[in-house]
Amino acid sequence: MDDLIRLESITKVYGSGDAAVVALADFSLRVAAGELLAVMGPSGSGKSTLMNILGCLDTPTSGRYWFAGEDVSRLNETRLAHVRNRRIGFVFQQFHLLPKLSAWRNVELPLLYRNADDRRNLAVQALDHVGLRNRIDHRPTQLSGGQQQRVAIARALVTNPDLILADEPTGNLDTASSRDVLAVLRELNEQGRTIVIITHDPEVAPVARRTVVMRDGRLVQEIAA
Repeated sequence: MDDLIRLESITKVYGSGDAAVVALADFSLRVAAGELLAVMGPSGSGKSTLMNILGCLDTPTSGRYWFAGEDVSRLNETRLAHVRNRRIGFVFQQFHLLPKLSAWRNVELPLLYRNADDRRNLAVQALDHVGLRNRIDHRPTQLSGGQQQRVAIARALVTNPDLILADEPTGNLDTASSRDVLAVLRELNEQGRTIVIITHDPEVAPVARRTVVMRDGRLVQEIAA
């Protein structure tokens, strides 16, 4: 299976001189297309920095990042924004839904940036995909936490991205809602989606096919399911 993600000797340093902080140190990783990977580690291990680089929200200080065969570590901000909008879907712990918009209006937002046609139909299809077709006109305040996160997953899915990045997707959910959200992510992976879950929760990792463990900006352990 071809690699969708290939990181080679990635280093990320914030600041300079005595104030320099090394967030990633000579970090290498490959993720195959269609894989479900969990990235685990304690606070300060470099998980957030890794997610920002994987999501083309930041660039490494040194090293190379190939995404679907393209060296995105050398792209300017305009090109990076294009990759983010067209090829990567994001799911966050805080949901980041707009409270005054209905579920389908929240889901259509990424499509507005590309002036896509038939946005409502695509948004409804994405919501149907995560089991929320009967909630398309509900606002976030009318939905449970688990339902809000499924709306966020539908929003990540609506652009048909190559990669879904999920940052602590169950961090704000109760146990039952967490199971539901992880089941949705596992089902999407079984349908061929490449998914990377960033988490500190050991109960989340077993849903993945493979888990890598980070500490002090380095990959220290790799666990196959």
